[in-house]
Amino acid sequence: MAEIKGILFDKDGTLVDFNATWLGIADFMAMDAAEGDRWKADRLLAAAGFDFLSKRFKPDSIFASGTNMDVVELWFPRLSEDDQMLAVARFNEITSVQGSSMAVALPGIVETLAVLHRRSYRLGVATNDSTSGAEKTLVTLGVAQLFDAAYGYDSVARPKPAPDTILAFSDLTGLKPAEIAMVGDNRHDLEMARAGGCGLAVGVLSGTGTRESLSAIADVVLNSVADLPDFLAARVKETI
Repeated sequence: MAEIKGILFDKDGTLVDFNATWLGIADFMAMDAAEGDRWKADRLLAAAGFDFLSKRFKPDSIFASGTNMDVVELWFPRLSEDDQMLAVARFNEITSVQGSSMAVALPGIVETLAVLHRRSYRLGVATNDSTSGAEKTLVTLGVAQLFDAAYGYDSVARPKPAPDTILAFSDLTGLKPAEIAMVGDNRHDLEMARAGGCGLAVGVLSGTGTRESLSAIADVVLNSVADLPDFLAARVKETI
């Protein structure tokens, strides 16, 4: 069991309160795509995974785990490639600016990240949001100085669940993938951890994922990132 020296975090639902941050933005994006047609916007939201009964996005749904390109391909399947890229740029602007400025940290996250940084863990973000959105969110939360890097879907050749971000973080920090933990609230986070050879795949229940959806692929499922320092400390004692 390799010692964990670096931690990659998913952003939304892991560090950031997904519903508090994104429900309004998702609705804005859908209304923008539907040109103000409320009925059509609701159909787009439902297609992207929004459950109108629970008022939450479903685990592993397009909006919960996909990129803006995934959303564009779902909502505008007949656009030309050039028009798709224009739509992606529009959504990137919305998510980067509004998503970062409206970001709400999950309880205990800021304090927990400070603890992990003091314990000399190398920290990074791996998100299917844009890199700009991720970087701006860390600034909004006041934790940017604690992180070595933030990787969006547009900073690697293949976004989650491909292993590219794991390998990029490994190259940056000099850590082996087996020395890196990946923490996230959806299966694609954990699938990336497996594909990249991470030493630890941690599921958290603070976002859209459920214990049922995460437990089959995670090494451990925690209630939130706030539980991570104690878990890692106990894991180190087991190896001594």
